[in-house]
Amino acid sequence: MLFCLSLSPATQAEPAPGLSPEAIRHIDTAVESWRGESKAPGLSIAVVSDNQLVWSKGYGLADMENGVPARSDTVYRLASLTKCLTAVAVMQLVEQGKMDLDLPILNYYPSYPQKPGAVTPRQLLTHMAGVRHNKWRETTSTRHFASVAEAIDVFKDDPLLFEPGTKYSYSTQGYVLLGGAIENVSGITYLQYLQEHIFKPAGMTQTAADDTGLAIPNRAVGYRKDLFGFGWLRGVHLAPPHDTSIKLPAGGLVSTVEDMARFAVALNTGRLVRPDTLEKMWAKPKTRDGKESDYGLGFLLGEKDGRKRVFNDGNQAGTRTFLFLQPNEKFAVCLMTNLERAECEVLTPRIREVVLK
Repeated sequence: MLFCLSLSPATQAEPAPGLSPEAIRHIDTAVESWRGESKAPGLSIAVVSDNQLVWSKGYGLADMENGVPARSDTVYRLASLTKCLTAVAVMQLVEQGKMDLDLPILNYYPSYPQKPGAVTPRQLLTHMAGVRHNKWRETTSTRHFASVAEAIDVFKDDPLLFEPGTKYSYSTQGYVLLGGAIENVSGITYLQYLQEHIFKPAGMTQTAADDTGLAIPNRAVGYRKDLFGFGWLRGVHLAPPHDTSIKLPAGGLVSTVEDMARFAVALNTGRLVRPDTLEKMWAKPKTRDGKESDYGLGFLLGEKDGRKRVFNDGNQAGTRTFLFLQPNEKFAVCLMTNLERAECEVLTPRIREVVLK
């Protein structure tokens, strides 16, 4: 079924200490302009200043059919932002001496077949292992996978794309394999590990598996634009069904902007990993021949005007997500929209401008 977009007023949120009414007005204006251009049904934002969640708000509609407004606690598919959580879990186990980034992954997931060249956790984290990415049918899969091990079986026998460590090639499957290693090393399921060691310490109460068989409260309905974008087709329609259990540790969670803002705070205040561990995660890796990559251990890395920038994004059926941190300025912003491929991250500079002025 096709829908035409009608812009609805933003849901109201009380201004919180640290973000002025004037700053909120600037953000409101930027968001409504972006929504008009992108045709995004809904958007949620959370802002961190001085390592505190200071403001959050929802705009537009989480469900167009039923007129349900988007809120600050609307639940969206997290997509590849899940990889940040998996990377932190791996580094916690490294801190505990239970994993070594440079030993073969076979040490931690023995069911993964021996390949030419040893695949290591570091290479998997930085997408330099040669493990392939999604195939098209995997991005549209509606099959439910009962375990991470079952999902690994889908790709474990496939050949590597290249010798590990020699180049960068983005791989969702590489992070699924890391999820299997987390389970084997910790002795509990991936979700149990995250619940105990990441969600609880960070105060994340609405992050969970993207289980299509459950009724998740406050969940956004996902949409996508038509393929051509012209004539009577212009607008958005429901995103196709997709069971993300095929990639749980790489893109199979749901969350809210507030929970991911709390994750950013916990990360930047040493509640999840030590500062020296973060420094290693946020250092640009190199291929064997010395070529630098912008993808560190679970995060994309950049710098502007001498300021470190750490971020990641996610795109999936019915969702687009973005998490951005400037660690030294104790600033972070998380954005989530229920329109696939809608580049909500373009709002980040405007938000940063009014918060860090």
